Amino acid sequence: MGFLRLDPMMIKLIITVLLASFFPAKGGFVDFFEYLTTAAIALLFFMHGAKLSREKIIAGSSHWRLHLWIMCSTFVVFPIMGLLLVWWHPVNVGPEIYTGFLYLCILPATVQSSIAFTSMAGGNVAAAVCAASASSLLGVFISPLLVNLVMNVHSDAPSNGLEQIGKIMLQLLVPFVLGHLSRRWIGGWVERHRSLIGKTDQTSILLVVYSAFSEAVVNGIWHRVGVDTLLWILAGSIVVLFIALAINVGASRLFGFSRADEIVVLFCGSKKSLANGVPMANILFPASSVGMIVLPLMIFHQVQLMVCSFIAQRYKVGNEKRLAQENAQTQLQKS
Repeated sequence: MGFLRLDPMMIKLIITVLLASFFPAKGGFVDFFEYLTTAAIALLFFMHGAKLSREKIIAGSSHWRLHLWIMCSTFVVFPIMGLLLVWWHPVNVGPEIYTGFLYLCILPATVQSSIAFTSMAGGNVAAAVCAASASSLLGVFISPLLVNLVMNVHSDAPSNGLEQIGKIMLQLLVPFVLGHLSRRWIGGWVERHRSLIGKTDQTSILLVVYSAFSEAVVNGIWHRVGVDTLLWILAGSIVVLFIALAINVGASRLFGFSRADEIVVLFCGSKKSLANGVPMANILFPASSVGMIVLPLMIFHQVQLMVCSFIAQRYKVGNEKRLAQENAQTQLQKS
């Protein structure tokens, strides 16, 4: 089945992890990759800022109940699920794996894939652009605060929540704002080269993953993570995602949202951002534990892509059938 195929990004992630496992960065290369990664992430968020259209944000921002629920799902419902999972502790795996699950539950929603799936499924694209962008931007402030609120984790250097937020703003938010302010001059070029953003997105994530796993390999990650742990992460990711999807569908119908808005809630309220999560983890957690902590996020990322792709296709087929029936009824009425 098509939706069971690994997406190209996941294949690249696996290759990057293998590369870091056999050829980890050491010595002077560690600093080199750190500077290169920082520059790539800054460029990525600059490009995202330049791509974001103010008109689309304004067009999609009027449905306040929808946006309020998506924020609630992303930053309240998901973290509660993460805390319950840590409290339940159903399988005896390392504490960093549970920290990773809690961390992914704290992250903002994806932007590109949420909008793409909403469009494919026939949802309210303008609202999806607004919701996903707002989640990504608010996550710069909310996610670090939640990390400091619910986790007893400290970075290598003495730091507090405000300092971490400052670092994340400098690395993610400032380039984003500069890119958005530059849109009037470079917006046309960005629209013509949208594929470049995807390449920048992937390159920055792969660089961060390589750096994180190089450090993790040096610290013996594969002596602590076996096949059984990876299978548990996969099972946990599936359970967390399906609960989130069920809650969001139930909430959409409880609040009486239209089908188009239900699609937005489903894809913007149930997904977590690898692009935001990996760079943030580099700042929020000790370098020696980042590789372990982002493992659940990487696996959850693939699970959400496969499941949401299948759901979007189902919505698309349903929309086509409904449209065909409406056209048939119209033809009958005319005849």
